[in-house]
Amino acid sequence: MDGNQVNSTGKCPVMHGSHTSTAASNTDWWPSALNFDILHQHDRKTNPLGPDFNYREALKSLDVEALKADLRALMTDSQEWWPADWGSYVGMFARVTWHAAGSYRLGDGRGGAGTGNQRFAPLNSWPDNNNTDKGRRLLWPIKKKYGNKISWADLIVLAGTIAYEQAGLKTFGFAFGREDIWHPEKDIYWGAEKEFLAGSEHRYADVSKPDTMENPLAAVQMGLIYVNPEGVNGQPDPMATAAQIRETFARMAMNDEETVALTAGGHTIGKSHGNGRAEDMGAEPEGAGLDEQGLGWNAKGRRGIGRDQMVSGIEGAWTSNPTKWDMGYFDMLFGHEWELRKSPAGAWQWEPVSIAPEDMPADVEVPSIKTTPIMTDADMAMKVDPVYRAICEKFMADPASFDDAFARAWFKLTHRDMGPKARYVGPDVPSEDLIWQDPVPAGRTDYDVDGLKARISATDLTVAEMVATAWDSARTFRGSDLRGGANGARIRLAPQKDWAGNEPERLARVLSVLQPIAIEAGVPLADVIVLAGNVGIEKAAQAAGHSVTVPFAPGRGDATEEQTDAESFDALEPVHDGFRNWLKADFAVNAEELLLDRAQLLGLTAAEMTVLLGGLRVIGANHGGSKLGVLTDREGALTADFFVNLTDMANRWTKAEGDAEIYEIRDRKTDAVKWQASRVDVTFGSNSILRSYAEVYAQDDNADKFVRDFVAAWVKVMNADRFDIAA
Repeated sequence: MDGNQVNSTGKCPVMHGSHTSTAASNTDWWPSALNFDILHQHDRKTNPLGPDFNYREALKSLDVEALKADLRALMTDSQEWWPADWGSYVGMFARVTWHAAGSYRLGDGRGGAGTGNQRFAPLNSWPDNNNTDKGRRLLWPIKKKYGNKISWADLIVLAGTIAYEQAGLKTFGFAFGREDIWHPEKDIYWGAEKEFLAGSEHRYADVSKPDTMENPLAAVQMGLIYVNPEGVNGQPDPMATAAQIRETFARMAMNDEETVALTAGGHTIGKSHGNGRAEDMGAEPEGAGLDEQGLGWNAKGRRGIGRDQMVSGIEGAWTSNPTKWDMGYFDMLFGHEWELRKSPAGAWQWEPVSIAPEDMPADVEVPSIKTTPIMTDADMAMKVDPVYRAICEKFMADPASFDDAFARAWFKLTHRDMGPKARYVGPDVPSEDLIWQDPVPAGRTDYDVDGLKARISATDLTVAEMVATAWDSARTFRGSDLRGGANGARIRLAPQKDWAGNEPERLARVLSVLQPIAIEAGVPLADVIVLAGNVGIEKAAQAAGHSVTVPFAPGRGDATEEQTDAESFDALEPVHDGFRNWLKADFAVNAEELLLDRAQLLGLTAAEMTVLLGGLRVIGANHGGSKLGVLTDREGALTADFFVNLTDMANRWTKAEGDAEIYEIRDRKTDAVKWQASRVDVTFGSNSILRSYAEVYAQDDNADKFVRDFVAAWVKVMNADRFDIAA
């Protein structure tokens, strides 16, 4: 560099310390601007393994038994830098796994252990995840040894499962197949709070009514996995806590029996740590210094290990033998009377009014020292809530039923976000089909696709009817937990057939036409619905002067009512769909933000979202036949007219009188209203990023590209849940 060009103040022209920089970002300058981070995350450029790496292929060379043997050896290989309680890490690894999987919520399918997201902020630094960083670091030698053959996501879940086996539980099974992400998930809304452990009132309309918690949240406070162990907002009240537990676990897709099994089983091994002062803990991993090398919560001025640990602030074990799988939790909870006391860290906990020394757990470092057992407010809820208590009494009368209930609930907890069983890999995959896996029978591939298309084409179904029905069937797919989608044809079953977003009357008419065709051909309706959508698109393209064949992959099956957990499918009901210009109700966020959310769940890029929306508009696939955003005089033809007219400067936009959400496109010369549109539509002209995509498709030389891109994006959505075919 020319010395004369050096800034006279000695400043380097490159921005440093962006994490502490005061430089404003675009969202700082324009807070209401649409944030596209939700669609730009997990770009393949962030994956250090490269585009050719296939984890499922790598798994084929994994020595599973050797890996499990190494994990079993790790359970008692106490490390000096982080010694194991009672010489066993079973409690630690059970907690690491539980806290990875326990962030799952049914509302939008986000969270969970399926991506290894516990390695990144904010989860790696949540107060409730205190010291899980030590567990992951203890696993590092094993991860290093097996390398790309085992993902962090699979290893974290397997570690907890092996921990329970080491403690004596016969587990239900285990499946490999979770692929790692490589940076934080920016799309997950964990709550609006600006500080950890802020009061529950920030996410409840009424804290005394747990069902008023903001959707799709499940945990009661920012930075917790489920409920506050000290009680509601830290105030002990087991009955109030029971109400929060019931709502929170329901939002984690667990019923009452699964909730009791997980609570009791989770506290059968291990202990809670609160033998210190909160002010002595160092910063969390994301806030710790460089010398901490990614670890956090390290004690200042004290040992901070062994008997001297601080995690939750509650101090003590729940059972007499905290490294063994037994009925000790129930023996302790129901065998004693309990009273409130404070831990050494000042946290509320329940301790026995009286207890014999032989029933007390040993100190984690000095076996000859006996310590006082504890219960959290959540544990006491199991005793005082009549429903939970009855389940506990059932388990106590039949220990084998407890073993089975916990093993199944643990398997569900750790596999809930993996999607259908078709994605499971490994020798320990259970043969039993479970209803929460959304099972779908195998379909057929040996039929005359062209002949079936001809029969569909000969019906009186319109292009819009065929396309809208196929779209509605497929749009339920959620990449977050890999549920929903067109496979299974559950759109014909309750509850989906009655959802307002699926236009029940129109849906029933279309299905009444397609069902007989499917029956006569001996082909699952799921395939026929998608194929009808393809026929509609081919007709629309032909009307626009393009001859295209939409790729089709047969093989879908039709799920039965018995294979459908109707209650859990309620969470998949669309209450908005910007692609079909529909909102069921008013929302706190704008319609365009809801569109981004649905696009992300469908696995779409911003460009794919753009071309799909524009194409669906001109085809006439709007909900209820609405004309909003149908910016064409050739409705039903797959043209780029939506983008052409959106960007045409011969037009101007105004808000419609009497409705702030409706916009009019007017001719600049005559001021005549040409079309009306929603705020979702006009966003594609007003937002600089979306307009850049819209302009591509509005160009005179990109008419063919528009059709090709629309077809590719359409096929991507139709096949999103086809885990039986290559992507």
